[in-house]
Amino acid sequence: MSKLLVNEKEIVVPGQEIAEGIDFLPGDDVIRDKDKLVSTKLGMVSLNGRLVRVVALNGPYLPKRGDLVIGKVVGVGLGGWRVNIGWPFEANLSVKDASSDFIEKGADLSKYFNYGDYVMVEIINVSSFKLIDLSMKGPGLRKLGSGRILRVPSPKVPRIIGKQGSMIGLIKDYTGCKVSVGQNGFIWLSGDDPKKEVLAIKAIEKIEAESHTSGLTDRMKTYLESEKNGL
Repeated sequence: MSKLLVNEKEIVVPGQEIAEGIDFLPGDDVIRDKDKLVSTKLGMVSLNGRLVRVVALNGPYLPKRGDLVIGKVVGVGLGGWRVNIGWPFEANLSVKDASSDFIEKGADLSKYFNYGDYVMVEIINVSSFKLIDLSMKGPGLRKLGSGRILRVPSPKVPRIIGKQGSMIGLIKDYTGCKVSVGQNGFIWLSGDDPKKEVLAIKAIEKIEAESHTSGLTDRMKTYLESEKNGL
């Protein structure tokens, strides 16, 4: 008989048994040991049907194809740009993947994206840990304007976004700020009111600190309601 040995959102440690039986399937950071599913990381248990995974509470960002990330332009060359996405090796954004517009050969590419610019991009290829290709051809992919850049551990990103964007939607609704979250843990935030920007930052920090707890969405709604009334 298959059964879960822990509750959803419970914190588990490496080597801890999470489920037994063949009805459950191992997901991220979970392995099968005979008829048991075992955690390989310190993290929070997440269930999706029969799939059991552990959402790590810490650890570095690992680039994956299809990830939407925020990066900083750190190099401008003849054929494209080098972008820091929070990985030891810089990623490549080529001219052909940066824009649907025609860019003349030999053009000054710093007129498009310059050193220090932040961009929302998609990882389209990871051929090795050193070779990562980016694209800006897709909905929402763009150069980000002036604003604040925050960094959180990448495993906390799903909690900050929330189910179907519910958590980040709360922050936007209560602060009026524009917020973009990269799966690499970079967050861009911009608002018209400095006080509301600070509230948005505090809210993100609160979610990061309490990401392993249950009932967080309701608590965040109460917190934002209270803090907004005090502005």
